[in-house]
Amino acid sequence: MTDQPVRNRPGRKRSAASRDAILAATLELIAEVGYAGLTIEGIAARSGAGKQTVYRWWPSKADVLLEALATKADVIVPVPDRGSLVADLREFLVDTFALGAKQPVGDTLRALMAQAQVDPAFGDRFREDFLLRRREVLGRLIDRAGDRGELPAGVSRETLIDVVFGTLWYRLLATRAPLGPELADELVALIARA
Repeated sequence: MTDQPVRNRPGRKRSAASRDAILAATLELIAEVGYAGLTIEGIAARSGAGKQTVYRWWPSKADVLLEALATKADVIVPVPDRGSLVADLREFLVDTFALGAKQPVGDTLRALMAQAQVDPAFGDRFREDFLLRRREVLGRLIDRAGDRGELPAGVSRETLIDVVFGTLWYRLLATRAPLGPELADELVALIARA
């Protein structure tokens, strides 16, 4: 699924092939049965891995889903370098919004955010392994724009990232308004005008 290194966890070393099979099975199952119907047993059966293997590598179904979604986002939403903030940001946003608008990704993001609110330990992992990871990707794009002198004066890097992801999460969680290229264009214009 990805060239990302497999994270070191206590216990037996992960097999990359088993990991990929488990993550693929998780994404297939979430599309078929939704978050409420997703189980470790189902993931294990679909992937051909043992239930104990899944539990050894991930503490919960939310954690398996989190890694599967983060891996998918890394593959589908790369860090473009088109030579300008406007072009880079638009491509990043179009790809990000397209992924977030797909089903079951939108529902999965909502489920993971909800789980993060009721399970503080998972919430910490969600912030570290997904939210901060996506912020770092956008941060690299913004840092390049800063090096080229393209960032709006008086607006911090963190605020720019908050505006982008705040818009995404507000639409996903509160309004369910569409995510699409038109929204990407509006955000790019807003940031470029600033």
